[in-house]
Amino acid sequence: MTTDPLAPLLALADITAAVEQARARFDQALGHRALRRHGGQVAAEVSLRSAVASAALEGAGHEREAVRAGTVTDPVLQGALRVAGALPGLSELWPKAPRQALAKLHVLAARDLVSEAELGRPVADPVVATRLDGLAGLVAGGTKVSPLVLAAVVHGELLNLRPFAGPSGVVARGAARLVLLARGLDPRGLLPVDVGHREREPEYVGAAGAFATGTPDGLRSWLRHYMAAVEVGTDQLTAIGDEILAAA
Repeated sequence: MTTDPLAPLLALADITAAVEQARARFDQALGHRALRRHGGQVAAEVSLRSAVASAALEGAGHEREAVRAGTVTDPVLQGALRVAGALPGLSELWPKAPRQALAKLHVLAARDLVSEAELGRPVADPVVATRLDGLAGLVAGGTKVSPLVLAAVVHGELLNLRPFAGPSGVVARGAARLVLLARGLDPRGLLPVDVGHREREPEYVGAAGAFATGTPDGLRSWLRHYMAAVEVGTDQLTAIGDEILAAA
């Protein structure tokens, strides 16, 4: 029997409990009354807030209401909005051809920011190519761990590798959300985990750096941050539902 390459992550101190708690909190939030009648509206708001948060983490912070009004032309923000909007349509492609899906995410994120020749093409580095192949293997069925753990690994690895020119963080965050959609944990795109990363930005940056070390402590730091961000995102989903019900 082939050993799951990500299974050892669940043996790190407190990680299994953190994953189970984050999953349980999100599952509970999915019972919100707003999702029964206003699910599409909730998903649209989650998409908007996720894009605003992802762009801010890339150094392009903008007020949410200005973005909603359509007055922000910042190319990083516009790329993050395109990525967020495209995720549901890429969920079937992702497990079948993850490198192709990543290329599409980069084209969406980096349009107007990098040259035409760089769009959708990873940097020419054999180490990057090898690690992207390994990541693609995990996404295409090479692991059976929780989607939350796989999303965290995809996110951390892409942040570390920076395989594409331009706003590679936007691509990494989009790919992580894509894991949650494609693996069935969040098929409607209702978990704004990027809001959690934004609200805990110093921890996000530090934990991403720890992940890059590849040490058990570094991996544990990143996974703990990721599950905390999921819980913040879950709280955000509940708040969005409350706001939409109040306005209905």
